[in-house]
Amino acid sequence: MDGDIKGHFEVIETTGATVTLLSELIEAKNIDISPDEATIMCLGIYEDTGSFNFASTTEKDFMAAARLLSKGANLNMVSNLISREISPEQISLLNEMINAATHYNVNGIDVVITAVTTDNYLPDFAFLVHKMVKMENLNAIFALARMEDKIYLVARSRIPEVDVGEIVTPFGGGGHNFAAAATIKGSTLTQVEHELMEKLNRHIKSRRQAGDLMSSPAITVRSDVTCIEAGNLLTRYNINALLVVDKNNGSLLGFISRQVIEKALYHKLDNVPVSEYMTTEMAVVASSADLAEIQDKIIENKQRVLPVVDNGLLQGVITRTDLLNILVRQPPYGNENAPDPYKLPPLARTRNIVKFMRERLTSRLLDILKTIGEVASSIDCNAYVVGGFVRDLFLYRTNEDIDIVIEGDGIRFAKTFAKIVHARIHAYEKFGTAVIIFTDGFKIDIASARMEYYQFPAALPTVEMSSIKLDLFRRDFTINTLAIHLNPKKFGTLIDFFSAQKDIKSKSIRVLHNLSFVEDPTRAFRAIRFEQRFGFTIGKLTSSLIENAVKMDFFKRLSGRRVFTELRQILEEENPSRTIIRLDEYQLLTVIFPSLQADNELVGLFNSIKQATVWYDLLFLEESYMKWAVYFLALIRQSNKKGVDEICDRFELPPRFRSLFGKERFTAYRCLADLEREKAITNSALYEKLSGFKTELILFMMAATKYERVKKSISFYFTKLRPTSISITGKDLQKIGLKPGPLYRKIMDAVLHAKLNGRLKTRDDEMKFVKEYVS
Repeated sequence: MDGDIKGHFEVIETTGATVTLLSELIEAKNIDISPDEATIMCLGIYEDTGSFNFASTTEKDFMAAARLLSKGANLNMVSNLISREISPEQISLLNEMINAATHYNVNGIDVVITAVTTDNYLPDFAFLVHKMVKMENLNAIFALARMEDKIYLVARSRIPEVDVGEIVTPFGGGGHNFAAAATIKGSTLTQVEHELMEKLNRHIKSRRQAGDLMSSPAITVRSDVTCIEAGNLLTRYNINALLVVDKNNGSLLGFISRQVIEKALYHKLDNVPVSEYMTTEMAVVASSADLAEIQDKIIENKQRVLPVVDNGLLQGVITRTDLLNILVRQPPYGNENAPDPYKLPPLARTRNIVKFMRERLTSRLLDILKTIGEVASSIDCNAYVVGGFVRDLFLYRTNEDIDIVIEGDGIRFAKTFAKIVHARIHAYEKFGTAVIIFTDGFKIDIASARMEYYQFPAALPTVEMSSIKLDLFRRDFTINTLAIHLNPKKFGTLIDFFSAQKDIKSKSIRVLHNLSFVEDPTRAFRAIRFEQRFGFTIGKLTSSLIENAVKMDFFKRLSGRRVFTELRQILEEENPSRTIIRLDEYQLLTVIFPSLQADNELVGLFNSIKQATVWYDLLFLEESYMKWAVYFLALIRQSNKKGVDEICDRFELPPRFRSLFGKERFTAYRCLADLEREKAITNSALYEKLSGFKTELILFMMAATKYERVKKSISFYFTKLRPTSISITGKDLQKIGLKPGPLYRKIMDAVLHAKLNGRLKTRDDEMKFVKEYVS
């Protein structure tokens, strides 16, 4: 700092520990050190970096510790020296500090001040402050303690907006951006606290500007739109004010509030243009405006909405609720109360997770994501990877289904990206979506940021272009609202508007707003599916909203195809029996089939199917099958032909599924009954019975039978009989003088049956058998 004593030789670099610089100089000069010296230096690094946990820790600190370890540093001794046992007096003081903590909002930044008094001096006050930071998860804290005749000030910060070194230095102390301390004499605790507040207000400057806080794009209405139409828009988007723009050039003219619209409608002015009653005198701000300017203009002008305008162009809008959320630090998503897309926290929780991504993702996936960000920047768009991919990243689950959201023209981005990586593209202009298919078949889904609204309960959504914040708001559950920015300057920045990380950590399934199941009842199926897949719990409010949707019977509006889509995904899960039980608890099984119940028989059959499919999967046969269809066969096990036809009609199933679940299923039932009656059966007869059935039906028979010998027979068929083939061909039969015809099939079937029954081993055996058989 200015005024410090200057040295004849100085090394000044950003590191977490001074010893790190010393160790680099020692290595550069090839000076050897003893294990004891290495231990003492290693102790310095561990102490100054908080065992590498402090935010000030750098890569150099790790490298220096590694070098010292190679020189024989004793980590057991380091651990013994830096470990601190907390005395009962210190525990009592820490408890007082937590109870005395007061949160202050300083220019939009949450700062904690705690002040305590003790008659005796207690050592390691800084250590207690560090403990409190970790326990309470604080970003910035200033701890004051009067001990005997002195006041000790210890400050810690984990955010760049609060430079504790700069704030604490005037008190006669010092430090750096993240940690500082001072000892103060001749002042009372109250005096120091007041002086500290002055310093905080002077030095803490929020870096948040209007461009960061605004919702974009703003929802606007043309000046010639009628009051009744404007009222419908206010209801559709659940907002309290609309910006009014010129019908010709789109320039901002004013705004109109919900109260004005409601009064106009009360006075039967439904068809009068909003331009007649809009407020034209209003303040605006540039995207570079700071929090103080935003606050002044909203409060002084008593505006519901504050437009953000750059060079005459409308960029976005900041609402009065946005400002309130910043100032009181009470975002509406702290519990399950329904958030509003224009009352969302204006700033998402963000943090950089590039290192985490490198640990969790393959180099190929990481390269693809980087390229996506670079291409998006080249065409002035923002790109984000969103949804289940990001969720599963934090759940340590493998998921390579990449969903990309583009703030801008998603179709244009997809075409540009596909050209660069030499991939194919399927574009859907109507929805602003596209699928990019790489040469090896790997796919990426692209979508323009969009917002959905529903014209009536259970309707398919109407889609409009939007921003990433509103795009995330349309999703089903908070855990699916995480996004990672991919543009080069912000690559790896995690965005969390709705406390998704908190819900993932607490293992909770929560909807984003109270009408979620009214708008899309299929979300109830997904809530239960996610609950069982991840071992989570459906939140109390979310659970009651599902029950309300069942009671109001919103599911009757759903098409059979949409219900089947959700059912199929449930049956594809690793263990669908638990999900079926939960569906029954919510009375949702009757939505699938009116008479369906999760009784002991069905649950037992589902568990048997799981055993059968797991066994089959472990055979690693290069043959795909539809696991969901095996479970579906269990659901319809008691349905007759008419019932199956009705089910297939309702779910709009294609002919191949109708045949599988109808005629083929009944044939399989008869086959299973035969197998259960017959005490002994030859290999060829077993092969003859089972070879005509699809894998799904055979696995269902294996799970459905109560006879262990039948299970073993089916297992034997899969592992030994089905792979059996013969080596002779039609050419071999021609060589022995047989003319082509139906006889060929009869001969080859006879050879196959003989081989299945163990009578033939080699090709010579087969040829000898053919000659005898023909003669």
